[in-house]
Amino acid sequence: MTTQEILAAAVAAKSAMTGLTSKDKKEAILSMADSLMASSEEILYANRLDVKDSLGSMSEVLLDRLTLTAERISAMADSMRSVAQLADPVGQVLSETVLPNGLVVEKISVSLGVIGIIYESRPNVTSDAAVLAFKSGNVCVLRSGKEAYRTSYAIVTALRRGLTEFGLPETVINIIEDTTRSSANEMMAAKGYLDLLIPRGGKGLIRACVENAKVPCIETGTGICHIYIDGAADMEMALAIIDNAKTSRPSVCNACEVCLVDRKIAASFLPRLKAKLTEKREKAVELRLDDEAAKIIEGIPAGEEDFDTEFLDYILSISIVDGVEAAVRHISMHSTGHSEAIVTENDMAAEYFCKNVDSAAVYVNASTRFTDGGEFGLGCEVGISTQKLHARGPMGLSELTTYKYIVHGNGQIR
Repeated sequence: MTTQEILAAAVAAKSAMTGLTSKDKKEAILSMADSLMASSEEILYANRLDVKDSLGSMSEVLLDRLTLTAERISAMADSMRSVAQLADPVGQVLSETVLPNGLVVEKISVSLGVIGIIYESRPNVTSDAAVLAFKSGNVCVLRSGKEAYRTSYAIVTALRRGLTEFGLPETVINIIEDTTRSSANEMMAAKGYLDLLIPRGGKGLIRACVENAKVPCIETGTGICHIYIDGAADMEMALAIIDNAKTSRPSVCNACEVCLVDRKIAASFLPRLKAKLTEKREKAVELRLDDEAAKIIEGIPAGEEDFDTEFLDYILSISIVDGVEAAVRHISMHSTGHSEAIVTENDMAAEYFCKNVDSAAVYVNASTRFTDGGEFGLGCEVGISTQKLHARGPMGLSELTTYKYIVHGNGQIR
C-alpha cells in the first residue's frame, strides 16, 4: 500500500476504537502480547536479516540496539501486559465546575485520534508505541527506519494477529511500507490524517520533523545528559552513578554524555574516575577532557563540539567547574533539556541545582538512566519529550490524550 492509502485506512479505523470499553482494550492488549510471544521465531528471523545487512555500516552499540533476543521479545510482551493493567486514560473527569447560571462544565480526557511515530533502529519502539496508542484510544501509523524494517513489520504482523483474533480491524495498527525519506515527508505533511507526529531518533530526524511538519509535532529524544559531581559528593556513589549512566547502555538517550566535576575535588576524583571507566573493562570509555581536566588525567583533548554532541557510544566529555552555579551555567549552554543529575551530600547545592536546571528530568544522587517510561511507572513510553508543550519527559498514556469540555444545562441561554 502507498503511504497515502495507509494514512486513509488509519483514519477510517478510528471508529473501531470509539466503542471499546476499558475491559475490551485490556483483553485486546493481552491478546496482542500473547501473539507477540507466539511469533518470536519469525520476529527473530527477520531481525537476523536486519542485523546482517547492518554489519559494517553501524557501530557496535547501535547494532546492540537493533538486535533482538528471545529475552528482549519477552520483555516487550511484559511491557505490553503492564500497560494493559494501567488505568484507562480516556473518559476521565479532569475537572468539574458548576457555574452561577447552573451550567455544569466537565473537562473530559479523550484520545487524540491518529498518531504517527517515525523512529529509527529500535524494534522495541514498535510494540511500545502500538500498545500505548491503543490503550489511549488512538490509531497509530508507524514508520520504522529501513535498518529495522523487517523486524518492525514482523512485530506489527504479530500484533495485528492478536487484534483480529479479538475481532478488531488490523488497520488500528499500521506500518508504512516505504522506508525512503519520501514517506517521512508525507507523514510530516499529513494534515487531516495525523493528529500528532512523534519523531523518535537522532538529531537529524527530530530537527527535520520539528522544522518541516505541517501537523502537530512533539520534539523528542536527543539527550546530551550531564552529571555534576559536587564538592560534597560521596565519591563511591558518584563513581557508581557515572559508571551506570555511561556504560550500562551507551546507545540510549538517557545515557550520560558529559561529566562536570567541582574543582575542589577534581584532583582526587578524576584519577579514580579514569580507573573506573577505562581499566580492567571489556570496553573502555574514551575520555575527552577540557584543558584543566587534561592536567590531571590522560585523555583526548576535548574539541569544539564535544560538549554539544550526543555520542551514543563509549565516549564521555569531562569539564572542571567552579561549584554548582558554574555547573548550572554550563548545562544551560549545552543541554538538550533531557536529563541532568547532581551527586552531592549538600542539601543546599541539591536544591539550587533542582530549581535552576531546566530539563525534563532532574536527579539528585541517581543515574540519568532512569528517565524511561517503564522505570517511571508508565508501563513503557512512546518517546521522551524535551519540549514543554503539550508533553514533557517520558510520554505514557496520559500524554497521548487531550481533553474536551462537556457542558450540561437545563435550558440556559446567553
